[in-house]
Amino acid sequence: MNNSTSHINALENEAIYIFREVAAQFEKPVLLFSGGKDSITLVRLAQKAFWPAKIPFPLMHIDTGHNFPETIEFRDRLVEELGLELIVRNVQDSIDQGKVKEESGRYSSRNSLQTTTLLDAIEEFKFDACIGGARRDEEKARAKERIFSVRDDFGQWDERNQRPELFDMLNGQIELGQNVRVFPISNWTELDVWSYIKKEEIEIPSIYFAHKRKVFLRDGLIWSHSEYVFQEEDEEVLERMVRFRTVGDMSCTAAVFSEATDIESVVQEIRDSTISERGARIDDKRSEAAMEKRKQQGYF
Repeated sequence: MNNSTSHINALENEAIYIFREVAAQFEKPVLLFSGGKDSITLVRLAQKAFWPAKIPFPLMHIDTGHNFPETIEFRDRLVEELGLELIVRNVQDSIDQGKVKEESGRYSSRNSLQTTTLLDAIEEFKFDACIGGARRDEEKARAKERIFSVRDDFGQWDERNQRPELFDMLNGQIELGQNVRVFPISNWTELDVWSYIKKEEIEIPSIYFAHKRKVFLRDGLIWSHSEYVFQEEDEEVLERMVRFRTVGDMSCTAAVFSEATDIESVVQEIRDSTISERGARIDDKRSEAAMEKRKQQGYF
């Protein structure tokens, strides 16, 4: 066994341990699932954690309504093939109910609006643990998170008041009204995730591989041409070979120019990259503290 395989196996074992601790310590967990590579990896890890039994909790997608069709199609096919329960709650409903206001203009996005829909869903189903695919290498606010990250009864996160996690001891005790966000792949990197996908031969949406797509350029980023994305009249639509390193909804996720059409070439591209995966997230460009502010308000 080489060092790379040993490293991936150690990460897998840690994630399986975390999943089992969630099942042991919480009454109503849920796995937050978007159809992206990180949440797909979580599903595989959960399968392994509870095999031969089925995954003992539902999946939930907070759907902005502005997602890439490829990821929604993949999401629905995966849950059907595995016989899993999928809960979908829609940002559009929160807008229609007047709980959030649709943004407009050049940088409009529904990404931050997901927070209200998520917190309402947690309250609706009384979930006490929400399992997510965030990783510490993605962004500095996420680097501050514990694996068991407590949210108060308003769904908010206080980065200055977190529990120590020593010797892999995970404390799931919470007060009435609190819930916990759980991050089983917190210690993984983007390269680790892709290496695991390659090792396990996990199918992922085609959007992660290079393909021809209509795009336009703005602020040094490659935006998708879509009815959901505001576009100026003078912003020229181009057709280019691109892929996506991270997948949110269409209004907040930029593409990268790429010729990587298979996992081996994607892994090599990541090894050679000098920018982080979140460098292609448009929503993180709003301010240096954009992610931290969203997390404080209850975001993923």
